[in-house]
Amino acid sequence: MSQLTTVDATFLNAETSTTHAHIAGLGILDAASRPGGRLTVAAVADLVRERAHLAALPLRQRLVQVPLSLDRPYWEDDPGFDPERHIFEIGLPAPGDATQLANAVAMLHERPLDRGRPLWEMVLIQGLEGGRTALYVKAHHAAIDGVLAAETLAALLDLSPEPREFPADDAEPQRAPGALSMFSTGLLKAAAHPLRSVLSMARTAPYLDEIPGVSQLPGVGRMSHLMQGALGREEVPRAPRVSAPPTSFNLPIGRHRTVAYGELDLADIKEIRKGLGGSVNDVVMALCATALRQWLDKRGELPDGPLVVGVPVSLRKDGGGGDPGNQVSIMTTPLATHLPDPAERYAAVRGDLDLGKRRFVASSGSWLRELTGILPAPLMGPMARMAMQALPSLDLRPMNLIISNVPGPQFPLYLCGARVLGYYPISVITDISGGLNITVFSYDGKVDVGIVACRDLVPDPSELIDHLADALDELKALAKA
Repeated sequence: MSQLTTVDATFLNAETSTTHAHIAGLGILDAASRPGGRLTVAAVADLVRERAHLAALPLRQRLVQVPLSLDRPYWEDDPGFDPERHIFEIGLPAPGDATQLANAVAMLHERPLDRGRPLWEMVLIQGLEGGRTALYVKAHHAAIDGVLAAETLAALLDLSPEPREFPADDAEPQRAPGALSMFSTGLLKAAAHPLRSVLSMARTAPYLDEIPGVSQLPGVGRMSHLMQGALGREEVPRAPRVSAPPTSFNLPIGRHRTVAYGELDLADIKEIRKGLGGSVNDVVMALCATALRQWLDKRGELPDGPLVVGVPVSLRKDGGGGDPGNQVSIMTTPLATHLPDPAERYAAVRGDLDLGKRRFVASSGSWLRELTGILPAPLMGPMARMAMQALPSLDLRPMNLIISNVPGPQFPLYLCGARVLGYYPISVITDISGGLNITVFSYDGKVDVGIVACRDLVPDPSELIDHLADALDELKALAKA
């Protein structure tokens, strides 16, 4: 039995009629080696049933609410758990092309998860061109972060078409505490909360300028710098005071989504890194800067200054799993879309990312955990939803979009004997973080790109996939010059 962290609970509380806090992935599989050349719901359900106890995602657990919402919800094993209730199948009409698949995934991504049962689902999508099969996997962000998502995939996937054997799970089912116990524990926590809140505010104060949007306020940067100096941390670089400019994807989002996916050659990206310096992540961010510049310029929206990007960062030590729940924060950084020269743009992206990382390391990125713990549990939900609705009307833009780069295995993996050809992450959009999200996942020699957007703001995100390919060619030429 475990309880949601304050960050986990925030992902639940922030949901509205237009914002759903689930993350997903689209796997493309070759099922030719399967019996009948087909991956079935029954086969995937059997796999989940056999390996659910190995997964970092609570595949068998549901949420139990505390009376009067006096405390954060608990997890407990669902006594009626049946994987086949979470796995569905649909088919695409001929020809089953990429556009049809992207449209189907967008509609699936619009649907919220049922909070009355374990917070995940899978959808097999048959009828893809070339005889392939797609698998759309969705899980609530309250249950899992990026590292735990990767560990869950590792538990379900195999290194060869022959599945691994695992010992059966003989653990006793976990149950949440009784209602009276949860209520009394919540009362005790509520009594101690004022002290915890004061301590959280004190720990957050020196790093207020790291909180998206807050650094734009006059005097915040100087105050944070002075407090860091008082703590003997003069070496912490000052955060640049940048404001997220208006764009067409920074308006209030609607209920509907659009999705695009594509891939880039990892060898090309490594060649660019070798020629221009920096890291694979620097190259990925520079590619996104160029693609976004082209997209905005084409519409006459290119701002005079840089965009502001949120970059999710794992807080797990040594990249391992360990504690359940979300161990994640977010780093904001300028993205030099305003610079026309590719070399200057690449250098600026590298420099801004380096500054952001040095500041993040100095503060340990703890501001998100501290901030989400300031309010008592009964107020967390109403205040989170109020903020999600109020901030856009105040024209406050903490960032323009989120870009995330998740490293993955560089060898082929198999699901129920079907080879995984690609895995494209599909993440979250909100009014506060922007109506556009770009997430990339490196796998088996490729960088798989998943883009999700609000349909009202970005009707065709596949255009950005094309711009990313153009950006790759541009940096390859620059690296060889």
